[in-house]
Amino acid sequence: MFAVVRTGGKQYRVAAGDKISVEKLAGEAGDTVVLDDVLLAGDGADIKDAKGLTVSAEIVAQTRGEKVIVFKKRRRHNYRRRNGHRQSLTILKIVAIGGEAPKKKAAAKKAAPAETAAEA
Repeated sequence: MFAVVRTGGKQYRVAAGDKISVEKLAGEAGDTVVLDDVLLAGDGADIKDAKGLTVSAEIVAQTRGEKVIVFKKRRRHNYRRRNGHRQSLTILKIVAIGGEAPKKKAAAKKAAPAETAAEA
């Protein structure tokens, strides 16, 4: 079974046992993370309903990506800037696909002040 999940503004096709690198997520190595933004799920060629589905993953490591050189230059103005960037990443191991998404509790509505209405 596979699923397409969205995290960090990107989409990933995952199956149980896969390892993926995603934008940094809070947590330490060994912690379990639940990805509840599942866009699509399927089994082989069959597409299944992804509503209420979650993907559970285990954090393998917190790391940083390869260095990217950012070089800016403006011709004939003696303007050159060189900068580097390394993106913070989290390596996840997909444990299981399935399970229900945790239901969010509805906000409790405040009761209308019945006593003040009765007195008036």
